[in-house]
Amino acid sequence: MSFSSDVKNELVKNETEKNCCKKSMLYGMALFSKSFSFDGIAFQTENEGAAFIFRQMLVEQLAINFKIKVSPSGRSFTIAIKNPDKCRKLLGYFGHSKSDTSLKINFSNFDCPECYNAFLAGAFLACGTISAPEREYHLEYIVSYLNLSKSLITLLQELELEPKLTKRKGYNVVYFKDSEAIEDCLYIMGASSSMFDMMNVKIVKDIRNSANRRANCETANIEKTVRAAMPQIEAIIKIKKKMGFDSLSEPLREMAVMRLDNPDVSLSELALMFDPPLSRSGANHRLNRLIKIAEEL
Repeated sequence: MSFSSDVKNELVKNETEKNCCKKSMLYGMALFSKSFSFDGIAFQTENEGAAFIFRQMLVEQLAINFKIKVSPSGRSFTIAIKNPDKCRKLLGYFGHSKSDTSLKINFSNFDCPECYNAFLAGAFLACGTISAPEREYHLEYIVSYLNLSKSLITLLQELELEPKLTKRKGYNVVYFKDSEAIEDCLYIMGASSSMFDMMNVKIVKDIRNSANRRANCETANIEKTVRAAMPQIEAIIKIKKKMGFDSLSEPLREMAVMRLDNPDVSLSELALMFDPPLSRSGANHRLNRLIKIAEEL
C-alpha cells in the first residue's frame, strides 16, 4: 500500500460532530472531482473508503443516492451524477449557479476554522496524491480548472502555506516540495499519524545522510594524507636502497622508520608517535630533510 493510500485511509476514518465541517468536506470532494458542473458531476478515486464516504455524505446531506461503479480491474471507484435536477440541487447546496463565470471556491460555505481543514481533506481525497517520503517530498492537488486551482492556492495561503502551481498533461497541479510545508498540510487536513510517520522517515534520512557525509569526509582526509605521504615514502625507500639508514643521523633514521611503518597517518599524528612527541613543524622538517637527501642521490 502506498503512502498516499495511507493518508487517504486516515482521512476517511476521521469523524466530526459538526455539520458545517461535514458539509465542507463533502464540498471539497465534490468541487475537486473529475468534473463539477450543471451538466454532470463525477467523483473518481482509487480509494474505496473515499468513494463510500462520498456516497454516504450525499445521502445524509442531500438525500442523493448513487451506486459506486467499480472498474473491471477493481482499482477504480466512480460515482457519476448526470441527472440535471440532482446536479442543480448539489451545486445550489454549495451556492453555485449557472451565472458563475468561472469555477472558484465559495468561501461562504465555511462556518468555522475547522471547516477549512475538512474542506482541504475532502479536496485531497478527490484529487490529491503524496509521494512516499523515503523517495521524495512531494504533495500535490491535480485540478481540472485553472481558476479553481488559483482559488485553492488562495485558501492554502490563508492557512499560511505557500504552494506552487504548474501545468501537466492539461491539468493544473498545485504542489509542495518542502517537507515542513507538507507536514503542516497533513496536520491541517487531519492526517497527524501520517505526518509523524513522515517526520520519522525524515529523521532517519537525516541521520543516514549525516553518517554518509562523515564517512565521505573521513575517506577524503585519508586520501589526502596518503597523497601527502607518498613523496616522503618514495624518498625514504630510495635512501634505504641507495645508501641505507645507517648513514642517517639518529633523528632522521628514527623518522624514516616511523614513516615507513605508518604510511597512512597524518603529519600531526605521526609527530605524536615519538617519545617525547615532536611538534608538527619538527616532524615536517625531518621529512623534508629526507626528501632533500633523496633528491641529491
